[in-house]
Amino acid sequence: MKSLMQQLLGNDWDKLHPALQAHYQLAPNMDVGHLDIEYPGFMQPILHLLYWCGALINRAGKKVDTRVEKHISDERQYWRRAMTFADGQVIQFNSYCILAGGNQLIEFVNPLLGLQMAVHVQDGQLHYQGVRFVMQLGPVRLPIPEWLALGHTSIIETGMDNNYFAMDFRLTHPLFGQVFRYSGVLQNIRQ
Repeated sequence: MKSLMQQLLGNDWDKLHPALQAHYQLAPNMDVGHLDIEYPGFMQPILHLLYWCGALINRAGKKVDTRVEKHISDERQYWRRAMTFADGQVIQFNSYCILAGGNQLIEFVNPLLGLQMAVHVQDGQLHYQGVRFVMQLGPVRLPIPEWLALGHTSIIETGMDNNYFAMDFRLTHPLFGQVFRYSGVLQNIRQ
């Protein structure tokens, strides 16, 4: 059996840096490290609402202790993220990914809302590009254009030595510019 990312990338899996292959392995595993979370002040009310819906983080911070536990079950990869801030507050953000055909996947933050992204390998890095947001209503999946929601999603993950990798997640709206970013360095640990 192959991991979801192995299935998605096909032969390009072998072009992926070993630290990223470890990050997306089939076996249950965990990433630990630090992330910087930033967004403009006008986004705070929107992020409170999104956090209530299960999406994103509604608090900014530098070098936030981060733990991401992952496992695969029933053709879904589950992600459990916990960010621990300097004052001890822990904010969780959970999601699951499914394959969406071709080189695309959908990451659902709750049973209704998801983000469809295209994935490719370039120079050993893993690049995600947002395609659209989706709303799942029973068997019907409604597309929501990026410009109508938070804007365009881009993620770049870069492998480093000893199972460390850098990641940079950005949401950029065509009118408001960068509305959310988290970035940092994590290390993959097999559980």
